[in-house]
Amino acid sequence: MHFLDYLVILIYLAFIVGMGVYFGRHQSRKEYFAASGSMGVMAVGLSVMATLFSSNSFVMFPSAAYGTGLTLAIALISFTAMTPFIMYVFIPMFRRLECPTAYEYLERRFHVSVRCLASGLFVLLRIAWMASATYAASLVMASVSGFDQVHVIIALGSVSVLYTMMGGLRAVMWTDVVQFFVFAVTIILVVIILISPEETGGASGIVESYFEGREKVLFDFTPSMVLKFGSWAVLTGIFLEALSAFGADQVAVQRYISAKSEKTAQRGALLNLGGMWLIMPSLLFIGMALHVNFDKHPQELVPVVSKKLSSLPSEDWPKSMQERAGFSAATKKNPSAENIASYYEAHPESVREDMLALKLDDQALPRFVELHFPPGLSGLFLAALMAAIMSSIDSGIHSVTTVLIVDFRDRLKPAWKPENDKDDVKFIRTLVVLIGIIAVTLACMVRNLGDVFTVGKLLTSGFGGPLLAVFVLAFFSPRVSTRGVLVGIFSATALTIYLMIANPHWFAVWFWPIGFSLAMIFTWTLSLFLKDPSSTAGAKDNTFRAVMARHKAQKD
Repeated sequence: MHFLDYLVILIYLAFIVGMGVYFGRHQSRKEYFAASGSMGVMAVGLSVMATLFSSNSFVMFPSAAYGTGLTLAIALISFTAMTPFIMYVFIPMFRRLECPTAYEYLERRFHVSVRCLASGLFVLLRIAWMASATYAASLVMASVSGFDQVHVIIALGSVSVLYTMMGGLRAVMWTDVVQFFVFAVTIILVVIILISPEETGGASGIVESYFEGREKVLFDFTPSMVLKFGSWAVLTGIFLEALSAFGADQVAVQRYISAKSEKTAQRGALLNLGGMWLIMPSLLFIGMALHVNFDKHPQELVPVVSKKLSSLPSEDWPKSMQERAGFSAATKKNPSAENIASYYEAHPESVREDMLALKLDDQALPRFVELHFPPGLSGLFLAALMAAIMSSIDSGIHSVTTVLIVDFRDRLKPAWKPENDKDDVKFIRTLVVLIGIIAVTLACMVRNLGDVFTVGKLLTSGFGGPLLAVFVLAFFSPRVSTRGVLVGIFSATALTIYLMIANPHWFAVWFWPIGFSLAMIFTWTLSLFLKDPSSTAGAKDNTFRAVMARHKAQKD
């Protein structure tokens, strides 16, 4: 780390905190939760993009292209197909019903029990998501900067909580916009540096070298449940995951509500798609360039592989390495970094294979930055990682706080609501800090949680598909009942989680279409037999068709 790197990071952090202080003046509840409904297209679209294209994505796309191929690129088709549903179904429903949270709609359509169930799941799963995203990106940042990972998490978490607590949704959204431009500029600079060496042959040379002698690089429609990034799984799973994230998740819904108008929110969703088409191909190209660069210079990755192997007893090495004749008995008995590095210096052709076997593909980009970035640009890369981390934390703690206040305190315990707006904002800010502390603490503990946190990630996938099914059925099936929803979603979720546990080698994205399909079938079928009492029959006036017809009648 050079002095210029520290300077870039300090300037970035100071600017972000300054925005929180600036927007923190004259806060009201409506301003804190919805930015007074005054946000424009750029703020809505880029904030959604920066928030939901999380720090995990910033690391995952280059590592996928480096290690597996470009089959993940087909996700762009999924995002493109998803966007019209967001623009013309989800946004009009939430805007026209004036729902402050996505889950208030479920009470209007069904019953308060469904609202509380969905809200509670959102709170638990969003906190787990924040911890996971923060941990993943901070691991990369710690490896590049040399800082302790726990210190990285605490520092960035504290800054995120500070400007979120001060400035509310407006500060969160505008800092997300700044953060989007920070990692967009960084991505462009990484691409320029990667294509600069003459030996790569520029962009065309990288593409030619990457595809040479390889099959199924772009598409792999092999019917398989275990194939990583298989095209069928990406097309269906990413479509449903994106539809849930951008349509039925409070993080996105809150931004649509903050827009000046329904049309502004729709244009923001379109801008978000444009951002996807810029960022995703760029990150995948970075992975391609890393693949070509390290194939030409495998020795640059030797310290990464050696460090990992030396931290493990030889009996815990992948089987292919334990049986390799090249590793001497002395090396296996004393797997020091020096002994292992000596082996790879003599066998550089094994470096990439072992990188993938050890699941170190996400270390390729940080290693390149460490070796090839000039002073100042390394700091910008770290600022981009910080931007990705903080955009995950700030939006998460703000949306969780909104749900806890609106869906639980105001709905179930209205007497707890302060009498005046000023005291309410103080209460909300206190809750933001508490949620932030919980999320940051969990992020620090992820490594120690082990299997418990893995189960948490399974639950995220297991509940995501069924919860999306609730919204789809609520919108388009008047016959679906509250009792059918409660029993159907519980049954579908339980079966999905059972399938996860019974089939740990299945590619995780498959559990989105599995959970969604099971919930659709169970809920619709059970609703034929589990009818609602007459007191909730009027809820069917809140289907998509009824809401659109009512809105048209009001305009006429």
